[in-house]
Amino acid sequence: MSTLDWIVLVLTLVAIITYGLLRSRTSHNLDGYFRSNRNLPWGLVLLSIMGTQASAITFLSAPGQAYTDGMRFVQYYFGIPLAMVVICIFFVPIFRKGNFYTAYEYLEHRFNGETRTLTAFLFLLQRGLSTGISVFAPSLILSSLLGWDIIWTNIFLGGLLIIYTISGGAKAVAYTQQLQLAIVFTGMFLAGWMVVHLLPADVGFADALAISGQLGKFNVISTGVVNGTFNWNDQYNIWSGLIGGFFLALSYFGTDQSQVGRYLTAQSLRESRLGLLMNGFVKVPMQFLILLVGVLVFSFYQFQQAPIFFNQVQLDKLRATSVYGDSLQQIEATYTAIGIQKKTLVQQYASLRAVDKQSLSLAAQQAIQQQQGSVIDSLQQLQHRSDSMRKRVKGWVAGQVEGGDSNDTNYIFLRFVIDHLPAGLVGLLIAIIFLASWGSIAAAINSLASSTMVDFHKRFSTASNSSEKEYRRSKWYTLAWGVFCIVVAMFTYNIGNSLIEAVNVLGSLFYGVVLGIFLVAFFIPRITSGQLVFWAALLAELVVIAVFLLSRTGVIKLAFLWLNPLGAGLVVLLCLLLQGAKKNRSGKGATLLM
Repeated sequence: MSTLDWIVLVLTLVAIITYGLLRSRTSHNLDGYFRSNRNLPWGLVLLSIMGTQASAITFLSAPGQAYTDGMRFVQYYFGIPLAMVVICIFFVPIFRKGNFYTAYEYLEHRFNGETRTLTAFLFLLQRGLSTGISVFAPSLILSSLLGWDIIWTNIFLGGLLIIYTISGGAKAVAYTQQLQLAIVFTGMFLAGWMVVHLLPADVGFADALAISGQLGKFNVISTGVVNGTFNWNDQYNIWSGLIGGFFLALSYFGTDQSQVGRYLTAQSLRESRLGLLMNGFVKVPMQFLILLVGVLVFSFYQFQQAPIFFNQVQLDKLRATSVYGDSLQQIEATYTAIGIQKKTLVQQYASLRAVDKQSLSLAAQQAIQQQQGSVIDSLQQLQHRSDSMRKRVKGWVAGQVEGGDSNDTNYIFLRFVIDHLPAGLVGLLIAIIFLASWGSIAAAINSLASSTMVDFHKRFSTASNSSEKEYRRSKWYTLAWGVFCIVVAMFTYNIGNSLIEAVNVLGSLFYGVVLGIFLVAFFIPRITSGQLVFWAALLAELVVIAVFLLSRTGVIKLAFLWLNPLGAGLVVLLCLLLQGAKKNRSGKGATLLM
């Protein structure tokens, strides 16, 4: 990066930390530290909810996801608007009426302490691991830019983040997210505009979309049906998004303390609901536009030579190996030659699109359409060959490079930014990825500390502490979880997925079961035994993990989004079955007594 980039990056990050510290004044008790004294307006609640979702993974990995797999990932978010309505009607009033600090307090009132402990533990486990992955995302950037060791990079960035998170709790998190999102959206808009601006002069936005669409990247809607049969292993389609995504969103926004804690800071029930509903309204368009940037980057690389592998560090290591060094040189030469052919074809396609067909005869229009079809066929064949070469290089990286990360999805957008954007804007976009990461991680760490303090420490500690002591102890828990997340980030390097997919897979292992517990609590009043719910949830979790492991080994075929309705449905079903068995035993006992 240039000196100007470093100035922009450092000034932006220092401004955020300073702003967070200035807004960190709050009452020295749990209500001030974890709920900001419940005085935030709905607009700030909305930004806090969005900021908690929109981590660095969103802005770093989502464009790369679109580059490699197209726009179909946006279907993952289709269930969110409906989930927001359900949460506003049923979940939020219960949480606010009970004046709870965490969602899991309600479960003790409804069932017993065991159910509350299990649910809070599942939350701490999955959110702690997911946040560790989120810590890794910005560390990945700085490590790639400076060649720093990833371990020390994780420690450095995690330490900066913890400063204002410890200082101000929920209030500092909410106000810094407000400023962070303003910078983030400005930067992403500039990035999208710059991609189009860097295209050849005679190629416009519509041409870029048409090119990517012809090469299969504008697949916004997919049914998941292949040869007349629904493919349950298809990760992203309209049904997995609407059904699986609905259950995932219902659990994430309705039971995950990192989100529940955001709307519990609102001034009133109305403000909480407005923040959630507006989030459901803007989330899908926001994610669509972020993915669209990745599709535009794909179109850009049809006119410019794309790297055969976007992680330059791994590529250099592969080039230095004795086994594949020469082979890599040969395949790169062929890949470059294909790139030149693709550039010629896409320019020809754009020229044919620019022809005023209305002024031509019908025969001439048909001739142009035939030429366009021929060009697209050739372009698709070349794209298939280049994809095959990329796949081969990925296999070499995985097999020959020590600790090799064969998935370069997380590096695509970063590489484009560094290689092609002007000085100053590079620094701003790198800052954006940091800011997005800090906003979501700070909220997550704050929620982890709140659950630890409220759901475990206060329940099991026999010591009587003042509000000031609880406030200070909460800060220590915040620090402890920050350190834990940094440690998790150390083991995230060769995760094998795009980061955004890895986080969602991890969440899906637990969210369905947690949601099932709350569904029983809210909608099946005749089930009152906490012990029954506890064992139903434990059995359901074991089944979900078993199904996931079997799907990873190929024994069964099931995409991860379906784990969410599976887990929720299992908890409800097992509770009903166990309740029925309990009644049968009671009935037989009564008969014997007669």
